[in-house]
Amino acid sequence: MKSIFEDNVTIVMRDGVGLTTNVWRPDGGERVPALLLRSPYGKEELVNGFEPNLFALVRAGYALVTQDVRGTFDPVSTFIPHVHDVEDGEDTIRWLAEQPWCDGSVGMWGASYLGLVQWQAAATGTPALKAIVPTITSADFYRAPWYSSGGALSLQTVIMWSVVMAMKAATGKSPLSETDLVDVAKLAAMMQNLDSVLRETPVADKPLVTKYLPWLKDVLAHPARDEFWTLQSSLDKADRISTPALSIAGWYDVFATQQLSDHAAMRERAGSENARDGQRLIVGPWSHSQTVGANGVFPERDFGLSASTMAAQLTLAHIAFFDRWLKGREGALAGSAPVRLFVMGIDQWRDEESWPLHDTRFVDYHLDGAGAANTADGRGVLTTEPAARDETDCYLYDPRRPVPTVGGNTLAQFSGPADQSAVEAREDVLCFSSIVLKQPLEVTGPISLKLFVSSSAVDTDFPAKLVDIFPAGRALVLSEGILRMRYRNSLAEPDFMSPGEIYEVTIDVGVTSNVFLPGHRLRIEISSSNFPRYDRNSNTGGEISREHEADMVVAINRVHRGPEYPSRLILPIIER
Repeated sequence: MKSIFEDNVTIVMRDGVGLTTNVWRPDGGERVPALLLRSPYGKEELVNGFEPNLFALVRAGYALVTQDVRGTFDPVSTFIPHVHDVEDGEDTIRWLAEQPWCDGSVGMWGASYLGLVQWQAAATGTPALKAIVPTITSADFYRAPWYSSGGALSLQTVIMWSVVMAMKAATGKSPLSETDLVDVAKLAAMMQNLDSVLRETPVADKPLVTKYLPWLKDVLAHPARDEFWTLQSSLDKADRISTPALSIAGWYDVFATQQLSDHAAMRERAGSENARDGQRLIVGPWSHSQTVGANGVFPERDFGLSASTMAAQLTLAHIAFFDRWLKGREGALAGSAPVRLFVMGIDQWRDEESWPLHDTRFVDYHLDGAGAANTADGRGVLTTEPAARDETDCYLYDPRRPVPTVGGNTLAQFSGPADQSAVEAREDVLCFSSIVLKQPLEVTGPISLKLFVSSSAVDTDFPAKLVDIFPAGRALVLSEGILRMRYRNSLAEPDFMSPGEIYEVTIDVGVTSNVFLPGHRLRIEISSSNFPRYDRNSNTGGEISREHEADMVVAINRVHRGPEYPSRLILPIIER
């Protein structure tokens, strides 16, 4: 099939700003649907582990349109994440639908930020947008990627991405002054020494980054999910969304928990029957990194040949989904299930009808026995039987000596199923483990932890991890979450603790699908830091991003458990 390529077409937005756009379309004279990708990284940079094969899309009869978002690779306008993407996305879609080569139907695809803009465009309700494929992304920018469902700042994600974008902004200037060249060298050094940059306080004191990205100050100035975030949230506008979505996620992606929550919410609350019933989901054993995990292979865990994004046939999934909703081919999705999950442990793909699974049974695993450090001997117990007596675990949380992030759901290359053994040996990490399993135990779904806690501080954190303990002792993390105590009742309205008072809280520990095999144990880790995945709580009740390390105080934190305080892990068990 012959094709036509139009380079650097300018599409004018409603306020007169022009966005440069590439168009690649079949040369047959017929009108075809358009597939739009909007990117802050460069409209020519289209290859990552999750993208469909572009040649296959063109051969399938689609025009491909790639566009630089406002303020990127453009010396005139300024890049401010999310602010212009709603109107710019809507204007671009309308322009495409009116072109003589377009049949009036538009779809969107893309990963990470390229997925965020899809939800923003869908929330406008623009009728020409018929389908989207948001990949490793979110419809609620507060909960992911900037902060979290428990209110802690996603520090490593925010700083790493901001430094990268500052580098792009600095190198994108033309011509580069001597000052710019010096700044580029300093930003490169920041990337090389990111660990030390992440430890710097105050977190908000990043003058070189904010010189090029002044909007970062606003992100850090809004630690609560206030109007700044709700106005940007596509999830809050679900009733306006009439566009079906195929969501592609990874169990070890930084967006995983929120993305699966978005999927369930859209199934229930989207603004049309097509959008509700048309939601589809694919989840693999993948991370956000394009160099580690996209093929299901991590340094400490190989999920097998079938785990790769190529084996998952994501290109065919894109085409079938677009054929159904842009070309009206009713049978395009015949034979494929609404939900496709990679079940870890048994390392197999499985089709399902819904998320969470319809036959989920939520089971309480009570915390019993001392959960203090060095619990490989099993002193901390997870049991389906309620604890017989009330007990308390106590530890010191020193923000100057935080529990280090080891693998997990991060933006960095060290994400994924990493061994937590060194972390679990610390005196400020509580561990509770099941007995050695004699039969397989499947956990598929959202995981939560109900705790009764107290502290000497007015504010502190309680992160948690679900871990798979292998027979040889490796402790591979499966999912994680955190709760900042000031946000225990509301992400929008902080409520500080009274020191010594006991509070019942629920921690979102993320999502997974894993079969714990015979000979394995399951474990829950509880601590008060997971750094630099999340920022360190200073324990003072102050504005954390503006505090110095010298301002931080040590907290005495306690987890209470027993008949009066039934602290428990709530697992989604699948029995078939």
